[in-house]
Amino acid sequence: MAQDSLGLPSDYQFWMRKLSIWDRASTLEAQQDTCLHLPQFQEFLRQMYEALKDMDSNTIIERFPTIGQLLAKTCWNPFILAYDESQKILIWCLCCLIKKDPQNSGESKLNSWTRGLLSHILSAFRFDIKEVDLFTQVLGYAPTDYYPGLLKNMVLSLVSELRENHLNGFNTQRRKKISLPKSAVFCLWLRHLPSLESTMLHLFEKLISSERNFLRRIECFMKDSSLPEAACHPAIFRAVDEMFRYALLETDGAPEVLATIQVFTRCFVEALEEEDKQPKFTFKTYFPYASPSLVMVLLQYPKDIPQGLWHQPLKHLSEMLKEAVEDQTHGSYGSPFESWFLFVHFGGWADIAAEQLLTSEAEAEPPEALLWLLAFSCGPGAGHQQRAQTMVEVKAVLSRLTKLLRSPTLSARDLQAAAGEGRDGDPRPPACQQLIRRLLLNFLLWAPGGHTIAREVITLMAQTDAVMREIIGFLDQTLYRWDHLCVEAPRSRKLARELLTELRGQA
Repeated sequence: MAQDSLGLPSDYQFWMRKLSIWDRASTLEAQQDTCLHLPQFQEFLRQMYEALKDMDSNTIIERFPTIGQLLAKTCWNPFILAYDESQKILIWCLCCLIKKDPQNSGESKLNSWTRGLLSHILSAFRFDIKEVDLFTQVLGYAPTDYYPGLLKNMVLSLVSELRENHLNGFNTQRRKKISLPKSAVFCLWLRHLPSLESTMLHLFEKLISSERNFLRRIECFMKDSSLPEAACHPAIFRAVDEMFRYALLETDGAPEVLATIQVFTRCFVEALEEEDKQPKFTFKTYFPYASPSLVMVLLQYPKDIPQGLWHQPLKHLSEMLKEAVEDQTHGSYGSPFESWFLFVHFGGWADIAAEQLLTSEAEAEPPEALLWLLAFSCGPGAGHQQRAQTMVEVKAVLSRLTKLLRSPTLSARDLQAAAGEGRDGDPRPPACQQLIRRLLLNFLLWAPGGHTIAREVITLMAQTDAVMREIIGFLDQTLYRWDHLCVEAPRSRKLARELLTELRGQA
């Protein structure tokens, strides 16, 4: 972030205006905006300290006459002060204003005023201070109940932990865990981002360890962590969603991360639906970069729609996404990545589209809308031309698979030949190759003749450990989705379970 010629960050006036708008976080909109901008504001405070630390107090006041106003507004905002990192940096800045040897009454008054603010910061979260009452009230907690209850739970948990350690000979291999009420945990996550980050890191540890490709276990762990329930508060949802976004970018769209985002979203939506009272926030609050109508369509998962009619909502969804991604003339929401990231949350739609293309009544041509949806699901980096190429590849493979459906005899080599090569013999992009493999796996599960050759085909496909994990993940996600959609396919389910058990034993 650039700094102006006087040494303070160039966005000094921006944050002055923000602090005036936030005004002690007295409105819901101000609270949400504070939570959203808090990381950037903390970085501003840190840069401001770097600018002030080498000046004496007289120079600071002379060159920056409104610095006291900015620091005071910050000190009296409970949502900023609630975060330990903000307190620490704010104390550093205030200490820069203190004159060690005041020479006149003005300097003495400045010292006294500064010490008053420091005293306020250091005492603000005693439960007999009215500022914490404001903070806890807007979050729905009573401080007189919260703090004694928190202390009691911590003491009881520590006593229990010490007793277990004594009985187990201080076996540190077991996890020890302080148990807190959910309300206390949610309050902690709202005011202390590292604690929320720690929970997310624990989730990712589970994801890359023994829980990989076990979505039922991931769902159980997700619910036990209370993350979906806590995410009903938009500030927590946005923080969790940003962590998923970065995990997705850092892993180049790893299938395990994609699947976990979908599990989290499903659990989050269930938590919202279980609330007895009217929703406190609109979905626009949770997904600010997406079209509200698109979010509502994605939320209408086709559980109660007959399978034969699923192509209608799929077509509508495809048209809305295509308009948002490719038609930039009507002020569409966000970038193609934002549309894709939103679609990822409800990614089961792409798998349903693949099944529909293979199980619907034979048509002269596959529906373009469903082909586009599959191509779009490959990733946000593909432009219009690459999506068009992927649609051509998928259409050709589907044509060959449709012919095999009518074949009296079927062999693994036939299916391998149906996958074919890329157009003009060129290698397909990795995302397109993965999409073709998913179509072949769907064919094996749904085609009558596919069951007898499934194991042989998978052996031919799984030439690397990565592809083997991909196939295991596909089977696990498919069974998980069928369970939630109550899909009636006994033979396909039986085959999928058998294959999943066998492949997990080999992995």
